[in-house]
Amino acid sequence: MTMKLGVMAPLPDGPEDALANVRDLGFSTCQVVNWHEALFTDEMIDRLTNAAAETGIEITTLWVGLPGRTVWNFLEGPITIGLVPEWQRSKRLDVLKKGSDFARAAGIDSITTHVGFIPENPSDPLYAGVVQALTEIARHCADNNQSFWFETGQETPVTLLRTIDDIGTDNLGINLDPANLLMYGKANPVDALDVFGKYVRGVHAKDGEYPSNGRDLGIEKPLGEGRVNFPALLRGLRSLGYNGALTIEREISGPQQIADIRAGKQFLEEIIASLGAD
Repeated sequence: MTMKLGVMAPLPDGPEDALANVRDLGFSTCQVVNWHEALFTDEMIDRLTNAAAETGIEITTLWVGLPGRTVWNFLEGPITIGLVPEWQRSKRLDVLKKGSDFARAAGIDSITTHVGFIPENPSDPLYAGVVQALTEIARHCADNNQSFWFETGQETPVTLLRTIDDIGTDNLGINLDPANLLMYGKANPVDALDVFGKYVRGVHAKDGEYPSNGRDLGIEKPLGEGRVNFPALLRGLRSLGYNGALTIEREISGPQQIADIRAGKQFLEEIIASLGAD
């Protein structure tokens, strides 16, 4: 059982260039990410499916970014990120459904997004509305023979587990971003596997630090330079029978991003090799 390696592929770059870049970097898989609703078109479906066929790249999920103002911190994040803010929920739910339909037509069997700061208190008035919205998109995905994956980050592992239980559909999964759990101060990602490991369907290979204050997220780091214990994490994933992709995400741009992705690929390959065969 060998975990595949992948990297993020931005749809706005053009599917031909984005997937060619994945191939040229030596990866076999990717997560396609799109924050622009206007790109969910029939033309883009054809371009993406043709690019995937030409390059031989496996698209493991469509990461759907949501419209409207989003602030990645602890002060405004709870009122701007994901499906939690009531003022954006209906519009964002519509975009998730469009993303699901786009993914179905493109042969992608899951979609992923940040749900937001799901209330830890299940009696919070916001919680029931979030669960209702998530149930709606989960059922829409089920009708498209797809899974819906939660990107970890803004919620504790226990809160995420409760939310999955309360939705109750059988097509829910987790896209584990270990750095996010640290950067949001929500959990140690290795320990988090003990809580929700059975639901992990995808993994972002990303590294980072805990927050140093109560306002800003912790700092993202190149793989191997942050606090994520990747050898322990990969051992934990293997013990759970995970054989999906490890998708490198480096949230900078330019030549340094490419250099860090290449170094991260080697870093992960060495850890996988050290684990040996099953």
